[in-house]
Amino acid sequence: MHHHGYLWAGPKQRFDVEALRRPPHSGPPPADSSPDLVQRYKDVKAEFPAVDLPPLETACWLVKPRTLVRGTWEEPKEAAVWLGERLALYASRFASGSDRDSARLGILVDSAAERLGWGGDVSHGFYLERPSFLSLALVCCSPNRAAPGLGCPLRSGQPPGRAAPTQ
Repeated sequence: MHHHGYLWAGPKQRFDVEALRRPPHSGPPPADSSPDLVQRYKDVKAEFPAVDLPPLETACWLVKPRTLVRGTWEEPKEAAVWLGERLALYASRFASGSDRDSARLGILVDSAAERLGWGGDVSHGFYLERPSFLSLALVCCSPNRAAPGLGCPLRSGQPPGRAAPTQ
């Protein structure tokens, strides 16, 4: 098992477009459905895997393009360190003073390492100034406990290793 890191920061208004963050249903709507519903299903099925917005279900990051992977680690503690580095980088922009508290951020990092250690995913979101939003996720891969059928976004045979961090 390894872990992928994801980061999205952007306008809160864009983050709130929930339809693009929700995976499509497993099958198309019934044949007698309205043309609008059928078209919406087709749109979501095409858009969801490609859009960079954080999915509502953390494991669904694995269906997103490999270019959205910000890092890959074998060890949970290494992934948690990345999370801590991102939290430190953005903390001064958190809209809530309590979110900036270094002790609280340390607890988030420690709990992330623990959760990843037993195969769980980690997802955190923070309101930033202007109103913007920051989403950070660490997703277990190969397999993911919540969605074992989802493949690794690096499936091209590239071995897991620390990816060049961005942002």
